[in-house]
Amino acid sequence: MPAPGPHRLGGATKTRTLHAVDSHTEGMPTRVVTGGLATIPGATMAERRRHAVAHLDAVRRFLVDEPRGHPAMSGALLQPPTRPDADWGVLYVEVSGFLPMCGHGTIGVATVLVETGLVTVTEPETTVRLDTPAGLVEARVAVRDGAAEHVTLRNVDAFAVERDATVTVPELGRIRYDMAYGGNFYAIVDLARTGLPFDRSRKDDVLAAGLAVMHAVNEQNRPVHPADPLITGCKHVQFLAPDSTARHSRNAMVIHPGWFDRSPCGTGTSARMAQLHARGELPLHTDFVNESFLGTRFTGRLIGTSEVGGRPAVVPEITGRAWITGTATYVLDPRDPFPHGFVL
Repeated sequence: MPAPGPHRLGGATKTRTLHAVDSHTEGMPTRVVTGGLATIPGATMAERRRHAVAHLDAVRRFLVDEPRGHPAMSGALLQPPTRPDADWGVLYVEVSGFLPMCGHGTIGVATVLVETGLVTVTEPETTVRLDTPAGLVEARVAVRDGAAEHVTLRNVDAFAVERDATVTVPELGRIRYDMAYGGNFYAIVDLARTGLPFDRSRKDDVLAAGLAVMHAVNEQNRPVHPADPLITGCKHVQFLAPDSTARHSRNAMVIHPGWFDRSPCGTGTSARMAQLHARGELPLHTDFVNESFLGTRFTGRLIGTSEVGGRPAVVPEITGRAWITGTATYVLDPRDPFPHGFVL
């Protein structure tokens, strides 16, 4: 990819120019940066993520914060892969930072790569292999007449961390939760334990409760990945609707620093399946439908078992859809008073 440089648009020289294809996956946006960003230093995508956290946070904020983004924006930075068995490298960004992995973002990236011709496309299925900070992720894209109909991704291995853990949450009391990992850490909580209904008219109360649980977990029982201690902390609380089962679950996904996932959440679906499997409720090769607060759906399944850092783990797949919503060139005018964006 070419390094960013001065660009004239509207009579003024721009100090940053990034080309992107915007999409949404079952309601959740992914801004896929396809050009204008130099190769990020690092021998692996995990090292590139660490470099980006230390040196490129201004680029992340430029893309996801206002006025170019919004409080629920997320995106993906395309990079050359660091391993020979991958087609592209990806760094995932959102308002909370640089993520190790993002399921809805991967579905968005795979759809964009196919529909823009950035990978060789075959019908009826195109396989895209992505080098991510959490490991190699394979996405199988169902293609008809050049269009991506749906994407099935094989996610990184997922595992249960704790079952029936408890934390003390101000104003909520003792809250029981399960902790699971599906590319990010998830505290999985029955929403009824908070006394709140699964109702979007009460979304502000649900959001506040999720952030309170998140803060308590990180203060009292902060999770750490057993194989990568740099992956740490809980930034997601998955509130389950009262009618959720091991075959069809509904969730309100609260994400740091204060928003809901619009999609059912890909890594969250993986974590939920790992939790259910650890409880003996979800066998391998069994479809599991996960529904978002909006009512959109992913279908997941566990296709095998594995091990992560000495822990029993499972191999999850998730199927979902994404749609391209636009293409854009995002530029930075040196006179702009908000060069890195802002949060209100």
